[in-house]
Amino acid sequence: MAEVVAAATQSDRYAIDTEFHRERTYYPQVALVQLAWDDEVVLIDPLAIDLRPLAELLDGPGLCLLHAGTQDLEVLEQATGSVPKRLLDTQIAAGFLGISSGSLATLLDTFLGVQLAKGDRLTDWLRRPLTDDQLRYAAADVDNLIELCDVLNQKLEELDRVSWAAEESQLLLDKPRGGRPPDEAIGRVKEARSLKGKAAVVAKAVAAWRERRAAELDVPVRQVLPDLAVVGVAQQRPTNVSQLLELRGVDKRHTKNDAAEQILAAVKEGLAAEPEAKKAPRQPDLPKELRPVVTLVTSWISQLARDHKLDPALLATRADVESLLRGEKTGRLCSGWRADLAGEPINQLVGGRAALAFDDGRLVLESRQPPT
Repeated sequence: MAEVVAAATQSDRYAIDTEFHRERTYYPQVALVQLAWDDEVVLIDPLAIDLRPLAELLDGPGLCLLHAGTQDLEVLEQATGSVPKRLLDTQIAAGFLGISSGSLATLLDTFLGVQLAKGDRLTDWLRRPLTDDQLRYAAADVDNLIELCDVLNQKLEELDRVSWAAEESQLLLDKPRGGRPPDEAIGRVKEARSLKGKAAVVAKAVAAWRERRAAELDVPVRQVLPDLAVVGVAQQRPTNVSQLLELRGVDKRHTKNDAAEQILAAVKEGLAAEPEAKKAPRQPDLPKELRPVVTLVTSWISQLARDHKLDPALLATRADVESLLRGEKTGRLCSGWRADLAGEPINQLVGGRAALAFDDGRLVLESRQPPT
């Protein structure tokens, strides 16, 4: 492992992929790490060796190549305590060439003429030994990633979008990773959405306890306490273990050790808390005069994406447009390449300095003199 890390760190770029499961755990359980640099491909067995030395590579100056790497970043951070300092996601890069959410197989076939062998998406990567076919299938996820990056970069350079892809890839590092905040866990319990008053507050406290307990034990939250039980506890507010065990969805496996006492403590916590005031809308309402603009601008965004061969979702969503029209300064259309390509033209449209028109079946933005 030390030799692998030392060699890969000497390269100016490297490709990583991970195989993991999370059906039986709270945190993703990494089962295999695929690593490629220069002409080398290595498979690392995390069941046999500590992955923490990989942090030296991730913290180094090399460019890390991932494909659709959001979950891989979570896995790497959990296993090594670190994430890459420099990152390029090939799925994002392909989005700037007009390919929407392209799979690795699609990109390799499109740009390199390489066809990946079909694998079983239900493969148990934690089983040992892995077969030769499984090992070859896993290695293929990184074997051509560096060459694919070269081709994508060449095409991005022709469109002057290399910096766009780099900027967007780096933003992945700023996104939250790992488990959800306990105080927000109740949002995942659909059955609790109709609860009001004290029941809603107790449900929030119990769901928060469940989230912390699941993280502590590294087990799925529903194994700690089912959703139905969370709602039942919130509605009935038991005061002792006997009452707790009478609730639908609760049985002895959910109350063993000190769990029953902790659930009852969460109920008390909820009962002692004040019911939450009605939440204000997260975002201010869009001014009435601008509401018709949203649909029009969204249509123009789609046309703009087609004209520039961009994935429309990568350029801007309806929520991005509404954020800009509300005057929010932190939206995606307020900075970087999006502001230049779409944000400022939309501001010109709303300010009367531009107009939308149909030209040969296309929706185009044209400059105009504002009315005096």
